Amino acid sequence: MKLLAFAVGAFTIAALVVAVEAPGLSIILLTVASAACAVTTYRARRISTFLRVFDAIFAVETIVFGLLFLADKLGFWPETYADYLPPQSLGITVAVFGTLIYALSYIPLVRKMTHIADPYFESTEPTRGRIWPFPAFAVSQGRLATMMLIFLIVINQAQVGMDVRLSFYSRDLYNALQAKDQTEFWRQIVFVFLPWASALVASLVIEFFVTSTLVIRWRRWLSARYIGRWLSEGVHYKMALTAAPTDNPDQRISEDIYGYIYGGGSGTGIYGYSVLVLQTLTTLVSYAIVLWELSTNFTIPGTSVIVPGFLFWTALIYAGIGTAVTHLIGRPLARLYFAQQRYEADFRFGLARVREYSEQIALLHGETVERGGAMGRFDNVFNNYMKIVHVRKRMRMFTDSYGQVSGYIPIIVGSPFYFAGKIQLGVLLQVARAFGNVNTSLTFFITYYAGLADFRAVLDRLTSFDDAIERARAAKALRSEIEVAAARNDDLSIRGLTLNLPNGRSLARIDGLTLAARQPTLFVGPSGVGKSTLFRAIAGIWPYGEGEIDEPGARLMLLPQRPYIALGTLRSAIAYPNEATIYSEGAIRDALETVGLEQFIDRLDEQGNWQMILSGGEQQRLAVARALLAKPDWLFLDEATSALDEQNESRLYRALALKLPETTLVSIGHRSTLADFHKRRIEIAPRDGAPAGLVEAEAREPA
Repeated sequence: MKLLAFAVGAFTIAALVVAVEAPGLSIILLTVASAACAVTTYRARRISTFLRVFDAIFAVETIVFGLLFLADKLGFWPETYADYLPPQSLGITVAVFGTLIYALSYIPLVRKMTHIADPYFESTEPTRGRIWPFPAFAVSQGRLATMMLIFLIVINQAQVGMDVRLSFYSRDLYNALQAKDQTEFWRQIVFVFLPWASALVASLVIEFFVTSTLVIRWRRWLSARYIGRWLSEGVHYKMALTAAPTDNPDQRISEDIYGYIYGGGSGTGIYGYSVLVLQTLTTLVSYAIVLWELSTNFTIPGTSVIVPGFLFWTALIYAGIGTAVTHLIGRPLARLYFAQQRYEADFRFGLARVREYSEQIALLHGETVERGGAMGRFDNVFNNYMKIVHVRKRMRMFTDSYGQVSGYIPIIVGSPFYFAGKIQLGVLLQVARAFGNVNTSLTFFITYYAGLADFRAVLDRLTSFDDAIERARAAKALRSEIEVAAARNDDLSIRGLTLNLPNGRSLARIDGLTLAARQPTLFVGPSGVGKSTLFRAIAGIWPYGEGEIDEPGARLMLLPQRPYIALGTLRSAIAYPNEATIYSEGAIRDALETVGLEQFIDRLDEQGNWQMILSGGEQQRLAVARALLAKPDWLFLDEATSALDEQNESRLYRALALKLPETTLVSIGHRSTLADFHKRRIEIAPRDGAPAGLVEAEAREPA
């Protein structure tokens, strides 16, 4: 960036020399703007990576368009190609943008936006890209994203330039009509309109394709990043344990990321607004200069007082009033949109739970309660939505009225000069077009206020999700002193272990307990005393407490009371979390037969929601089949056979003992029949005189 800054500085000096030799408003503005751009480009290393792309482009364009302007100013541009010369205002426009980008980077909201965007443009992960008709090439994710963003920025600016050029075409065309100059009329159609209009249409098609490609690549990368952070190091579990867990992480990943990037299809996410604001500012600066020059000699209506750039100041004041009123009306929208997304997600989640627990609801005849609960959640959706409607109704009333009046102001102001013969019809129409574009640019805030409020809500949801992930990552370091270390032998030892609840209350204390390898052990005790929590601490996922757990360097596996069954084929569900391909067909079939699920052998490759298809007992059988395939060294069963009758439970324990003779079984259970399959019984029971909720572990050999 420093080298680029020096290049802009060198151009500024050249522009200053030309300004001294041939002074004029445009060259003076170009000199001042390029000087400011040189300074901000030099300091651009301090700003966001995403914004730095914009700043670098503007610096390069300041030099390119500035040199074209100087070439025309000094008479070096061929007269034959005068119609293809970019507007004089374009060099000034991009130089101003270079300065504005630097200033915008210090706005807190912009920093929040770019904090999420920057990692993608800094990514060094390899990928492949292709520019038709050339072959594919290897490149990093960040570099490819930067290349596409640069292309899109440039093509959007080119579109504004072409639109400005077409405004001059319209002026000349209507002037030719007024003068009844048929030759000039057809020259404008064939040699000006057709080339520029064709180029504009082609650029719009290309922009659509590149934008779509960038958005889906960006969404894939950002989704993978959030999913990876959410599912790594047990973050998803720790977030669920906190007193105020983040609501609906699934929605934040599946919907809010797309809304952040591209506004959920509306094109008003960070990319949409970045390019849209750029396009708006380009239009504003370009047409503002055109409007200024067209109204240099305009007077205040009814007087002879000349106000340089009268129409520009009229548009500025008019837009300023409209923006202030719009903000006053629409301030509640950001808060309401944030709430609406939460209510919608809660409603959807409630319906998903009904689908998941449909059998239990049917058995309890709970449909009436569920219907009431669902409609109660929808009432939140409805009431909040109506609040949004009322705010937007007032905004719509104002903005529509504002828009109706806007189109007539330039005609009303310019018509006296047209009727007096001071300007031609083409100039009057160009004034109207320039005023309309300037006013539209200045009223960007009015036009997109509702969308900006919605985007702000999406941004807040992603930011709060980020914060929740970071808090969960820090949970172990901040709130847990449970040290899990490698044991010196094959046994598992626990020393000075205190298990706490997330609110800090002590749940259990376990000290001096050793679980011997290949000695089946049964934990018993009342519900809620910390048996399952102990298993989770041994598994390394419980972050609250202190003490030491020495685990053998062996493979541990825990089967919970309610197993998780992934979506997909039954084969992949049995192999989870491993790939089904690592197990032979015979091994999978043998495991199913052993646990009593032989009726499903012919359905191994059937896709389905097996969590819903299988009964509770069948789900537990499937979990035991997983253990038979995985062959862990230690297998912890947390009431993992509670849904089975005693006969089938005994069958599974005998199968485990037979098929996994080297595996140490550690169980939690309440049935007395389980004692027959364990050599040791450990009771966790409340200790008399201990503080509320505090329990002791007592090891007692069975009688």
